[in-house]
Amino acid sequence: MLDLIIKNGSCYIDGKLKNLDIAIKNGKINTIGKVFEESKEIYDAKNLIVLPGCIDTQTHFREPGSTDTEDLNSGSRAAIVGGITAVFEMPNTNPPTSNKKEFRRKLDLAKNRMYCNYAFYFGATADNANDIAELQNLEGCCGIKLFAGSSTGSLLVADEKDIEKVFQNSSKVVAVHSEDEQILKINKTLIKKGNVHTHPVWRSEECAMSSTRRIVKIAKRYNKKAHILHVTTKQEVDFLSQHKGNITFEITPQHLTIYAPDCYDKLGTYAQMNPPIRDKSHYDRLWYAVKNSLNDTIGSDHAPHLKLNKDKIYPESPSGMPGVQTLMPVMLNHINEGKLSINQLIEFVCINPVKIFGIKNKGFIKEGFDADFTVIDMKKKIIIENEKIESKCKWSPFNGYEFKGTPVATIISGKIKMKEGEILGEPEGNPLKFN
Repeated sequence: MLDLIIKNGSCYIDGKLKNLDIAIKNGKINTIGKVFEESKEIYDAKNLIVLPGCIDTQTHFREPGSTDTEDLNSGSRAAIVGGITAVFEMPNTNPPTSNKKEFRRKLDLAKNRMYCNYAFYFGATADNANDIAELQNLEGCCGIKLFAGSSTGSLLVADEKDIEKVFQNSSKVVAVHSEDEQILKINKTLIKKGNVHTHPVWRSEECAMSSTRRIVKIAKRYNKKAHILHVTTKQEVDFLSQHKGNITFEITPQHLTIYAPDCYDKLGTYAQMNPPIRDKSHYDRLWYAVKNSLNDTIGSDHAPHLKLNKDKIYPESPSGMPGVQTLMPVMLNHINEGKLSINQLIEFVCINPVKIFGIKNKGFIKEGFDADFTVIDMKKKIIIENEKIESKCKWSPFNGYEFKGTPVATIISGKIKMKEGEILGEPEGNPLKFN
């Protein structure tokens, strides 16, 4: 007997939407087509679109260290409510995930506590080159995270020769928070206390571009893979689109939805993130990148902070905003507005994460692949409300926004874990496997 049949849905298979049934057994896609066997459960996806399970390749779930703000359980709840079946989680915790002992500890913390599937980044430091040379077979490790500029937490590799060491020894993709630490230090004098509008002045375009140019130069020199996270400037879009190949890059939904100065007028320090939200000329160029599929991924950079900390006077206020629960509704709304196609979104959140990071058995609806699906209703309208945010921080920069198009079911290993916003069953997520 089958475990689940998804019936009557419009399924994204081989680049097209096809009206086929999907039969699932033992967590795998058993058959695709007309299904006549008996099943324990049937999910009727009439008028809905069935996508491969969507992956958010940049999240911060704050455990260990700041579990009052978020933990692996609460972050994973937010993920599945937002239609995300797997996350890559970041190492800038306290203590940081920058040695094998802390990495194993994180895997232990995730076991039977996370609803979605997961992988963790290994944090690069100025002196852990030996560790990062031996990550190929480390269970649940998606890549190496390099902070070239300081942000939340203590991880930082600012010196060019240390950055070189990281790339030279890297055994996986190096995902980079790309800001130039020297420029950040020099620009500190430009910060005006209490004026969050000076955030993009301090963390300037030049600060981002200078670092990205250096990262690309080093990655190419050693023929290693670099993935530039949360790209925010028009200069980087133009530069990175000329250096494809082993260089890939991400854009966040926030940078595609709000822009300065309006966002700072409206949200104050709640719009503060690193690298910052910039003016409309950058926003327009990021959209140019998306429309032409110049970027490779869209990741939420889910980085929650409690309101009591966000309410502090700038620059005492921390940078970052939640986003794992809203990534899909935000981007589906943009599809409904004609700004990108569903095929493009699937490239950014299913296919390219699998290609770039080498994830096994994910990203496609194919027989024998893992039975992870994001089921969406392109006509359903939702209003984002702070009280419905699953993250412990209980706020969203999109509070009050109406979005058309939303995930209505999240299916992981053939089990329905979210239906119509309600979380079902126990946390049974597993570490992702890599080639």
